[in-house]
Order: sequence, then C-alpha cells, then structure tokens
Amino acid sequence: MASSDLSPNFAPFFGMAGIASAVSVPCIGAAYGTAKSGIGISGVGTFRPDLIMKSLIPVVMSGIIAVYGLVIAVLIAGDMAPPPQQHYSLFSGFMHLASGLSVGLTGLSAGYAIGVVGDSGVRAYMQQSRIFVGMVLILIFGEVLGLYGLIVGLILNTHSQG
Repeated sequence: MASSDLSPNFAPFFGMAGIASAVSVPCIGAAYGTAKSGIGISGVGTFRPDLIMKSLIPVVMSGIIAVYGLVIAVLIAGDMAPPPQQHYSLFSGFMHLASGLSVGLTGLSAGYAIGVVGDSGVRAYMQQSRIFVGMVLILIFGEVLGLYGLIVGLILNTHSQG
C-alpha cells in the first residue's frame, strides 16, 4: 500500500498509542483507588469487621474505571486492520489517540479521587454510620469523572471515520 500525505505509514502508531493509553492509564487510577481504599478497609476491619462488606463500595467503583478504558480500547482496535485491508488516515490515528487519552486521563483522576475519598470515608464510617450516604454520593461524583471521559472517548471514536 502506498503512503500518501493524508495516510502516512506511521498513522496506525497513533491509534495504537490510543489503545495503549486507554488500557494502561485507567488501570493505574483503578489500582491506586483500590489500594488506597483497601488501606482504609483494612484499618476498619481490625476494629469493626461487620462493616467490611459495605466498605467495599470504593473498590468496586475503582474497578469500573478500568472497564471504561477496556471498552474504548476494544472499539479503537475494531476500527483498525492490517494495511492491505484498510486505508488508515492520520486523522483517524489522532482521533483514536485523543479518544484513548480522554478516557485514560479521566480514569486516572477518577481513580485517585475514589481512592482518597474511599480511604477517608470508610474510616469516618467506622466512627459515625451516618457518614455512609455522604461518602457514597462523593464516590459517585468521583466515578462520574471517568464516565465523562468515556462519553467523550466514544464521541471521538465515532467521528474518527469522518
């Protein structure tokens, strides 16, 4: 396949970089959120083992952040094919990179927010049970940051073939 100005041979590199950032960066955020919340849950479990199951909410929400990145990575990979079968433009490569970065960076920030709130929230929940609803609301608002990145990533991926 011959290279052109709009479809150079290196254009798929940017799409692959979008896949890599969509998978790896939200996983860093999810791992941080899980680890940071797990520290708080471990502290709560030593004093109040009955609260452990309700305290697992931040860990579950952190795991969902990683799934957002996986969804975008699969969609981007579905748009790509080996060179003889598809004409991959530089525009598509940059759109796929932007899609992966949008879900990746928002997933990183959401995982960080969930980790910090989860750690402090479950420790406060051990002291005062009425804090639980407020903690869950704050966790939901943290999770929504990753969801916004997923929505933007889906929009960018949809327009990559334009």
